Amino acid sequence: MKIEIQDVSATRKNMVVSFTQDEAAAEHKAVLAEYMKHARLPGFRPGKAPAAMVQRQFGKQIDDEFKQRLTSKAYRDGIKESKLEVLTVTDVQTGEIKPAAAAAITVTVDIRPAFELPDYNELPTGVAPTDPTDADVDAAIDALRSESAKFEVSQGPAKKGDYIKLSYEGALDGQPLADIVGDKQIYAKAPTTWEEVEGENEGVIPGLGKHLADVKPGDKKTVSATYPEKFDTVPALAGKTVSYAIEVQEIRTRELPALDEAFFKTQNVENLDALKTRVREGLKSRKEYENRQSQRRQITDVLIGKVDFEIPASLIEDETQGVLRSVIEDNMRRGVTEEDLEKNKKELYESAKKAAHVRAKTRLILAKIAEKEEIKVDEKDIDAFIYREAMMTRQSPDKLVKDLTKNQDRLRAVQQAIIMDKALDLVVSKAKVSVIAPGA
Repeated sequence: MKIEIQDVSATRKNMVVSFTQDEAAAEHKAVLAEYMKHARLPGFRPGKAPAAMVQRQFGKQIDDEFKQRLTSKAYRDGIKESKLEVLTVTDVQTGEIKPAAAAAITVTVDIRPAFELPDYNELPTGVAPTDPTDADVDAAIDALRSESAKFEVSQGPAKKGDYIKLSYEGALDGQPLADIVGDKQIYAKAPTTWEEVEGENEGVIPGLGKHLADVKPGDKKTVSATYPEKFDTVPALAGKTVSYAIEVQEIRTRELPALDEAFFKTQNVENLDALKTRVREGLKSRKEYENRQSQRRQITDVLIGKVDFEIPASLIEDETQGVLRSVIEDNMRRGVTEEDLEKNKKELYESAKKAAHVRAKTRLILAKIAEKEEIKVDEKDIDAFIYREAMMTRQSPDKLVKDLTKNQDRLRAVQQAIIMDKALDLVVSKAKVSVIAPGA
């Protein structure tokens, strides 16, 4: 057997494995011998039928098995001899394989890129203070009260946080939007809708809530709304400033529940001090979690900026498809139509590929750190994953265990993800931490 490694790129290689006529014949003979052991032919006891008869009876199966074994041997022995760190097999060219002839099999593989790990000790990270201010606690309590708020009819004038029931009809340069937006008539007019005054979340019409302070029931006014430069939902409105005639039909003002015994009971606390203590602890935990996530992002950015190497094309494509699936699922949950996704598939793919490049590079660096630090997956890691997954998906842990046992590819992916997380957590634990004051 002869092995030749041909460079396609720094991370892609053609592994050409050549077998002599005798080596190919020996492999075919071994396959034939196995069939002879178990073949049942009329007039012969099992294992006693002549080789020629077995070959005639099971010729196709024997030849297919022979080709498969020779191809597997080419890959297996080629990897062993060449010592390539293979990530993915991208192509296999077998040519013509015959029992009594020399054979050459070309296996194209993507390999792990060679690079020197950058220093990952004491990388600088910045975190926010974790102790909530009194204002933070008060705002969180108001948010809890808002969940139980009642909306009472008001005669105005409307103030921030009120909800306005109104009608609207739009025009662009004097032309009714109904003639411009096609089947997206919600952007042209509506007989009734609700909008929050100066709310954080915009409705259909951009910035409409900012024009509603001080209005009263029965008021009529014309407001302007400017659409984003890129607005694929209705391309005719992209970058345009539209006039909307609105009429206020009703105002509802938010009435927060009093901080009394009844409210404290709904929150399972005895008094205001107990509520503030619980809220403060929750805010602190959230800030600590946000800091950890921020540190992970900062560390990742620093690591990928410290070293440069070619990333295997197959790894980028795998990551791209994963990112793309997530983006499409997220968009469909938000109501984006398949038609709109199809229109923007080129932009979506390019955006996903850019993100995939970062993810693939990060994975390769973290994998090398994990190897150097001898990071392993233990039973506690798997148990923790199963517990988290069961909570998120509302499945029983036993079912998840059975599914992982049956699907070894999925299990390996989970183990790999755990190793990546542990490697990143290790680097974060070694980081130099600076507390950055808000607004600094």
